[in-house]
Amino acid sequence: MKRLLTLFWDRVAAVTCVVVAVVTLVVGWVQLSARSQAGDQIPYIMSAGIGGLFLLAIGLTLWLSADLRDEWRKLDVIDESLRRLAGDGGPDGGIDDRHPTISLADDALPSLPRPAGARQ
Repeated sequence: MKRLLTLFWDRVAAVTCVVVAVVTLVVGWVQLSARSQAGDQIPYIMSAGIGGLFLLAIGLTLWLSADLRDEWRKLDVIDESLRRLAGDGGPDGGIDDRHPTISLADDALPSLPRPAGARQ
């Protein structure tokens, strides 16, 4: 369990924020509906409403961040596999990522279908 919390801390934090936000919004709504005067309702709107929406936004941002981090990990694995297949063994194998070389030979460019009626 501790290992899962260590690995997925961002998802745990996201779910916690969303649950606290829902509880805050529900409690605020119950308290708000019990008041009939608009002046008595404003503190509940300010504290529970805005606070709940803020926590909800933080939770959703954390979840999105965790998803993006997973995607970057997958892309790193794909990149490492492609480097191994290319035979250079990884980042230390001679490819300079800061200055990639691009071949502009006609055979290196992808062949795209021409639209109907286009001149050559």
